[in-house]
Amino acid sequence: MSEHGFIIFHRVFHIGIALLHAVSFTLFMKPFLTEKKYLYRKLLLVFLLYLFAWLLSGRTTTLQNVFIPIFTALLLASSKTLGLKNTFTFLLSILYCSSRILSGLITESLYYIAEKLLSFHSEIPEMIYQNSAVETLLFGLSHLALLSVMLYVLCCRLRKKAITLYWQTLCYLCLIPSAGILFGRMISRLLFEISNDIPLKLYERHPVFLITVPLLALLFYTGTLLTIIFQQGSDTLRKEREEYFVSLKQIQSIQERIQEAELFYTQFRQMKHELRGHLNNIKGLSQSRQYKDLEQYITRMDKTIHDFELAIQTGNAVTDVIVNDKRQHCLRHNIDFQVDFHYPVSGQYDAFDLGIILQNLLLNALEACEKINSGKKYITLTGRQKGNFYLIEVRNPFEGEIYFGSDGLPVTTKKNEILLHGIGLSNIRRETEKYMGELDLKTKNNEFYATVLLQERSNL
Repeated sequence: MSEHGFIIFHRVFHIGIALLHAVSFTLFMKPFLTEKKYLYRKLLLVFLLYLFAWLLSGRTTTLQNVFIPIFTALLLASSKTLGLKNTFTFLLSILYCSSRILSGLITESLYYIAEKLLSFHSEIPEMIYQNSAVETLLFGLSHLALLSVMLYVLCCRLRKKAITLYWQTLCYLCLIPSAGILFGRMISRLLFEISNDIPLKLYERHPVFLITVPLLALLFYTGTLLTIIFQQGSDTLRKEREEYFVSLKQIQSIQERIQEAELFYTQFRQMKHELRGHLNNIKGLSQSRQYKDLEQYITRMDKTIHDFELAIQTGNAVTDVIVNDKRQHCLRHNIDFQVDFHYPVSGQYDAFDLGIILQNLLLNALEACEKINSGKKYITLTGRQKGNFYLIEVRNPFEGEIYFGSDGLPVTTKKNEILLHGIGLSNIRRETEKYMGELDLKTKNNEFYATVLLQERSNL
């Protein structure tokens, strides 16, 4: 290979490696782009953003100088288009940059060892250029292979359990990878020095660094991975505590509803028992022509009967109280409440379980309707049995945008909404699993659909 050919190879190599790194980052981002709409356009955008940042930072600077801030800024500016939160986009950017630098340090050390073990000496310029080109190519491909493995492990870990990212949590997660980036930049400046026109390598001057540098790089990467695992575990414990608290409150709420239903029917039976006495009183007032007292007496009876009236009859005392309670709430907030709900007649469903499902579905729908500033507010509830299956569906409008996490549930950046949306829907999913069923959530034309499918159990 001639000198001119080596120069061309070197330029093509840098461009090719940049393209491969752009592909690696695009593949790293792909699993987190959960919205399938315009997926390939989003992937193309990620690919182009990487190349644009590489071009802006200069082909010789890459990650060592200004690539990271430019690259991160471009990603953050495009996070809404990609359908990702700013915090998560920032985390992915830092994790990628850290992995690339640390994998480069590890590969550089292994490459230096291989170069010493498989040294090739020649005085022919063409052979020197050719040997240098082969070594450069092998180094680039080895670096890319190690980077791909490190990114794959991080990707699998992040997808295993979702992390609730606030800025405080983000700072905690980015601490170690940021330190790894600074360490990598510092070592990169020390790898090659020129003294008296003689190039000196760090590993030649300090052989101990040949083990220390890759070991520290591996420790930085392991620390990053463990930090993510610990944060996921902490999130799981927090969510379990919150779920326990919310479940306890919901159980107490359902128990109160059951007591209300029992009290209602007890009082209704008492009133039915006293009806004969009321009829005798009405008859007596009528015979004595005390019509004014008779009118007052009937008015009091009508009010008493109205207090025991349930506008919606579902076929079960527990669901009667829950549905009618939400109906009263809708009337107070000018929400149109349409109900076609019939309790399953098979007897293979626990009223307590259905009560928890209804309570959570209707609470979410009510909250969404209350946030609507303009447009019609409505909630549609249907419940019907088809063979061995029972289907519950709630539809309601909403404003804004709803994003779904990797678990299929809506995600939010607001702390005060997490209990209701996250845990409430998680409780519904837990109840459906008792009946080998499923919870399906989807949106269409600013309308939210929540569908619960249950299957009969014979061991109730």
